[in-house]
Amino acid sequence: MTETQQRSVIDQLGGLSGLIYSSLPILIFVPVNSIWNLTAAIWAALGVAVAIAAWRLFRKDSLQPAISGFLGVGVSAFIAYRTGDAKGYFLFGIYTSLAYGAVFLISILVRWPLVGIIWGYLNGHGNLWRKHSSAVRLYDVATAAWAVVFGARYLVQSQLYDTDHTGWLAVARIGMGWPLTGLVLLVTVWAVRKADRIVEPEPVVEPESSEPTATDAESEEVGSVNLTKPREDRDLS
Repeated sequence: MTETQQRSVIDQLGGLSGLIYSSLPILIFVPVNSIWNLTAAIWAALGVAVAIAAWRLFRKDSLQPAISGFLGVGVSAFIAYRTGDAKGYFLFGIYTSLAYGAVFLISILVRWPLVGIIWGYLNGHGNLWRKHSSAVRLYDVATAAWAVVFGARYLVQSQLYDTDHTGWLAVARIGMGWPLTGLVLLVTVWAVRKADRIVEPEPVVEPESSEPTATDAESEEVGSVNLTKPREDRDLS
């Protein structure tokens, strides 16, 4: 994985700033709900999401993270409104983590690790990595890392949800959000780089041949003729 390709993967996630921006609606939602009420908290979170989307568009950042971020906040706010409880805001993220974790885990079990599929699509190699068992195992490791993160998010946050710890839900959502994403990205980059070297090994530079070429042989022949010519002239004289 080159540095340019690594940056493109991070950009797909909204960049480092996008990972931080995703925490802002939660940081606003919980205290506003505690100080005022659920309705105010919902509107405050939606307002922050709109402001973040507008800011990203103003800076001409990638449009996809801005839209997906706003939609995520919108769905979370709608669930909180329908349930009439602030903890409902986190329900969408909890079950999204469960779904993602299940998909990543199943992809390992069927020997089609999702990280390999995604990376093969991004770098244009397709399914070439499938021909190398070592590359498949490396993509298994990266995919398993994502599955563990999603599974941990679901287990911890669903427990906090069931016990009505809304404040701790916000802490867990942020603490298990972009920090864990950063760690699992490091594992993914490590695995992808090693897999790339297996799928596309560096070309072997052949040493220069020591055997004389045709040009060298011709040069030696001409030199030998020049050396013998004066002796022939002396014999004639």
